Amino acid sequence: MYERHSEPLLPIRQFVYRFIRHALVAFAVIAVALGIGIFGYHYFAGLSWLDSFLNASMILGGMGPVDELHSSAAKLFAGFYALFAGLGFIAFAGILILPFAHRFLHIIHLDDDEKGNG
Repeated sequence: MYERHSEPLLPIRQFVYRFIRHALVAFAVIAVALGIGIFGYHYFAGLSWLDSFLNASMILGGMGPVDELHSSAAKLFAGFYALFAGLGFIAFAGILILPFAHRFLHIIHLDDDEKGNG
């Protein structure tokens, strides 16, 4: 999927396509995480679908829940979902940053090879 350091740098057009593929995967990860939150808030907290969407979105966005939770099951779900959302954010960021980090490191290796250090 990625070129090796001994291969030439990927042309910009192909790099953009690679980034778009990564962005689609990242947004799919967020969509799945949002779906888990919506269903969890609806099932455990008894919130409407719209309120469940709002709470899940706020947790994923790092803002915190909107509605007060009354049952122990809802509170446990919200706690675990908040931890999961934090890890989801790290995964989302990593998936988006990966193509740029790889390209940067590839450029550094190309510079080393040109100088005869590689």
